[in-house]
Amino acid sequence: MVAVESTMLPLGTKAPPFELADHSGAVWRSSDHENAPALVVMFICNHCPYVKHIADVLATVTSQFIRRGATVVAINSNDAHEYPDDGPGKMAEEVRARGYEFPYLRDESQVVAKAYRAACTPDFFVFDGDQRLVYRGQFCDARPANDVKVTGRDLTAAVDAVLSGQEYSGPQKPSIGCNIKWKPGNEPDYQDL
Repeated sequence: MVAVESTMLPLGTKAPPFELADHSGAVWRSSDHENAPALVVMFICNHCPYVKHIADVLATVTSQFIRRGATVVAINSNDAHEYPDDGPGKMAEEVRARGYEFPYLRDESQVVAKAYRAACTPDFFVFDGDQRLVYRGQFCDARPANDVKVTGRDLTAAVDAVLSGQEYSGPQKPSIGCNIKWKPGNEPDYQDL
């Protein structure tokens, strides 16, 4: 397992718009949520050990975000042809097993991952009510290979600040995880960041 870090999209970036179907085929449009006080966009997948390590706590904290008015969405951009565990059927199983309350969307073309400059799973982005990026990076310091308790502290602090109308000034640590499984010939070049 080779760990990859977030590219750290520049703060203040406007949320790239997207329209994607979830695991059941229902279409979700970011434009329908432009008035949300906070938008949390997560790039996750089913088979990554880094995602599995945080998944239960992720389900809990994102449910709390949703109850407080945030819009939360997860996107799976992995090549499902080469990694069938990341196909829609397995995504549906993951939603049921984990109790995810957020839409779990399929980025088949990988265009959305590229627009967000997502590099790994998990990778987190928090946008304020103006859809400007205020946080990108890790869930918390927990990793499969360390003894740090999974809390979601970093992501929660950013979302709490946005929902409270405060400016987030906490740490911006890159997420670490498995690389997004790009389709052959579709690998992005993020060298200009």
